[in-house]
Amino acid sequence: MVVVMGVQPRILLVTFPAQGHINPALQFAKRLVAIGALVTFSTSTGAERRMSKTGTYPEGLSFAAFDDGSEHGFSPSDDMDHYFTELRRAGSKSLAELIVASSENGRPFTCVVYSNLIPWVAKVARELNLPSTLLWNQSPALLDIFYYYFNGYGDTIRENINDPTFSLKLPGLPPLGSHDLPSFLNPRNTHAFAIPVNREHIEVLDEETNPRVLVNTFDALECEALNSIGKFKLVGVGPLIPSAFLDGKDPTDTSFGVTSSGKEGIVEGEEIHKCLEVVMGGGERGKEMRENAKKWKHLARQSSREGGSSSNNLKAFVDEMAGVVKHLEI
Repeated sequence: MVVVMGVQPRILLVTFPAQGHINPALQFAKRLVAIGALVTFSTSTGAERRMSKTGTYPEGLSFAAFDDGSEHGFSPSDDMDHYFTELRRAGSKSLAELIVASSENGRPFTCVVYSNLIPWVAKVARELNLPSTLLWNQSPALLDIFYYYFNGYGDTIRENINDPTFSLKLPGLPPLGSHDLPSFLNPRNTHAFAIPVNREHIEVLDEETNPRVLVNTFDALECEALNSIGKFKLVGVGPLIPSAFLDGKDPTDTSFGVTSSGKEGIVEGEEIHKCLEVVMGGGERGKEMRENAKKWKHLARQSSREGGSSSNNLKAFVDEMAGVVKHLEI
């Protein structure tokens, strides 16, 4: 175990109430605890009820749900504009009360970490004089694209996103075709809520000095994308998957926080069968894919081990939050 010398940071980790946000955030929380931080994991009341209770959670990790203004919690079938409005209204009030109550009880938070789709959490933290950090649980390239969309490339993308021959060159990224761009950016897309939410993410970061974003990736995988935006410091702390599948430090850690959620569609068995045939078959393409998978599996594990890039980045974050610069192994 690694113990941080000095002040033990107490981190409030707030995540959007959906499976793709809760699961990586929960793995992130476990890693913070493993290197000496205290973490309070917070998602909506409805999502907290759906979280798996079969796994064991480490000492130092606690849970505190917040109100999202919904009786049943988030579902993809909801009116998204209405849900996001209520989530912001009720969630802001509920989280502010949680932060104040924790301080009054002698357990003040050192900082707030928040996931995608809830940029208002940073504003709640700011109003209460707490530093905040975004945990971006997707590829850094996606954050890069959103940043440049709102900073000079929006018109070009909107005008050409339905052109199959379109090629876009953004700083630090390889050429992108229209099929490489997020569907949210297509004017025909029905999920209009994503545009203002991601614009607010960029605006919140722009208001900070040298903002840091913790990203669910590792340096060897997406080095260029991590360095695409000069004014933001994107830091790889992933991959955020259970320990048993990554570094093996905890072979019992195989569970995810939420194992099922509302789905908009399914993948047909025939499609899965075709993919397996390609990967496991004897052709050159399958051989190349298996070799690449082996390579990136090794690099991913290497990044999360002691001395690896993600391990070092995570320790540096905890050190900064604790106000110390040295670790002691015992």
